[in-house]
Amino acid sequence: MPELLLELFSEEIPARMQGRAAEDLRTQLVDGLKSAGIVAGASEALVTPRRLTVIVADVPAQSADISEERKGPRVGAPQAAIAGFLKSTGFQSLDEAELVSDAKKGDYYIARTNKPGRTAAAILAELVPGIIERFAWPKSMRWGSGRLRWVRPLKSIICLHGGAVVPMAVHGIASGATTLGHRFLSDGAITVTGVADYRAKLAAAKVMLSPADRAALIREQAISLAKAAKLELVEDEGLLAENAGLVEWPQVLIGSFEADFLAVPGDVLTTAIRAHQKCFSLRDPKTGKLANRFLLTSNLIAADGGTAIIAGNEKVIRARLSDARFFWDQDLQRPLDDMWSALRSVTFHDQLGSQHDRIERIAMLAESLAEHVGADPVDARRAAQLAKADLVSGVVGEFPELQGLMGRYYAEAAGTKPAIANAIEQHYWPRGAGDAIPTAPESIAVGLADRLDTLVGFWAINEKPTGSKDPFGLRRAALASIRIILENGLRLPLVALASAHRARFVDLPQAATAPFGIAGNAAAVEAIDLLGFFTDRLKVYLRDQGARHDLIDAVLGDSGGDDLLMVVRRVEALGGFLATDDGASLLAGAKRAANILRIEEKKDSRSYAGTVNAALLTDPAEQALDAAISASVDAVGDAVEREDFAAAMTAMAALRAPVDSFFDKVTVNADDAATRANRLALLARIRAATLTVADFSKIAG
Repeated sequence: MPELLLELFSEEIPARMQGRAAEDLRTQLVDGLKSAGIVAGASEALVTPRRLTVIVADVPAQSADISEERKGPRVGAPQAAIAGFLKSTGFQSLDEAELVSDAKKGDYYIARTNKPGRTAAAILAELVPGIIERFAWPKSMRWGSGRLRWVRPLKSIICLHGGAVVPMAVHGIASGATTLGHRFLSDGAITVTGVADYRAKLAAAKVMLSPADRAALIREQAISLAKAAKLELVEDEGLLAENAGLVEWPQVLIGSFEADFLAVPGDVLTTAIRAHQKCFSLRDPKTGKLANRFLLTSNLIAADGGTAIIAGNEKVIRARLSDARFFWDQDLQRPLDDMWSALRSVTFHDQLGSQHDRIERIAMLAESLAEHVGADPVDARRAAQLAKADLVSGVVGEFPELQGLMGRYYAEAAGTKPAIANAIEQHYWPRGAGDAIPTAPESIAVGLADRLDTLVGFWAINEKPTGSKDPFGLRRAALASIRIILENGLRLPLVALASAHRARFVDLPQAATAPFGIAGNAAAVEAIDLLGFFTDRLKVYLRDQGARHDLIDAVLGDSGGDDLLMVVRRVEALGGFLATDDGASLLAGAKRAANILRIEEKKDSRSYAGTVNAALLTDPAEQALDAAISASVDAVGDAVEREDFAAAMTAMAALRAPVDSFFDKVTVNADDAATRANRLALLARIRAATLTVADFSKIAG
């Protein structure tokens, strides 16, 4: 079947927008065709700096015919019903409808209509202009006197179906079969006859359509040049993708800068080179240190072999590195304590004080956390005091992404203890999903203190995430805290720590500064809400690890729990238990007991939780169940007390056979009222026994 080719050619599209835009165009085009009754084959989205292209295989010449049937009123129905039926179908009279006889429903009318399929060209002529006019760019512009908004001025449209132009126009831009090749390496317009011709002619005109192919070529050339210089490439996937979005025919060149600049930390140089010139850094594989060479990606095949291009980039990079060296030298002459003091004039939040106020709170909390994470409390406090000092440094002012790392460099240059210097950098870890977490005690203390201060503070002023909005990154802060706690195997009383920390927000209403654990005050409500937020984030974390979120609800029950490590261990033990035959069978029995109790307690308006009368246990199966529950409760309780949750599940497994036997042999709703009540009390004991490990009613299945 015919192929479809759509190209939207414009001025340069920012690299960061290209991938999303190409995929959005592909999705909207394919979905639009499907909605119009055309189911096509495989589709591909391609993008270069000047074009969005979608290629769709096996696009039928027209959509299928559609037959519709609408049931109408019965014979003899009121006139209003008949009039409504005729209006909805477009019929002039009931003579156009079909009369159907039904022995049960009686005679009634139906309307059958057949809609012939439409040509793909007609559908595309409506679909494509609509997509273009409604296309959502992060930022767009208008040009000239037109009303069309596009990321950059739209120049031309190719829309070919089976090699034939699909006629259409969008704000004066008519569709055709003509495009342009490389801006500098090709001559004139290119007329194409189909997908294969389009690919071949653009390649000949020095345009690589695939961003993945361009990235692969850049990497290949970069590694080759680095190897020739006896250096190695500093890998940077984000920079690689950005370079691929800046060129249509990549040519990698190697340049250099003065070795004197290497006195500046390599991270600063790499960031300056990357941020200002989109260039790759190189390092010496023997020492691992940065080399005074760099790689740039050109969009030209220069007649002089790239000499002028390299010289131009070297000139700009030399200026940028001079700036970086100036900032670095100036910062070294300013002690971190001076930078820390300067944070008094930097506002963190208008209701939560300055950065200096915040640092003082974090320092106190880090000192409190030290005993829980094995850190030196003096070092933890000192690290927290200096952790944000580099925010007022010259280098971080120029390159904000280096915050923390520069603080470590400044601390090391001043002879600060390694544990403190490392904590200054690592308290920001993890910066994103999959990043490393801090493992050194002082780094853990400061990292957790930083995030807990943020969470407690914004909870106190009721600035919580809502829906998809989280302007202060509170979800990220909670998830990072959870990772630090769990992956370091920490036991932390979150409620008590947050309670004590809440009182440090001295400028907030004092009614809300009482300990979180005291019921009936504003702080207690905050604590419950914040703990619930942590629980929700814990579910996200565990779900990503392959755990079932319903098991978390079952373990937490109604009372919750702030020892996240113990929650996870209980979830793991419960999951393992439920995967066994004993666990699955006991779950079914416990749910059956709970369902019977719920029905009977609602009917009788009473609870059957209480003491079982042993004298009324006449059936051997109920006697055995009562004895098994007593033994299991003691064994499970001992195991939970020892935090041996595997043993607790093993003890719980002993209930399986007695529970199964009870339901097989005993009628709960006996005729004798006393016997019935006693057996319901026995079911209540099953419910209570399982609650010692989890709330089975919250478990799916």
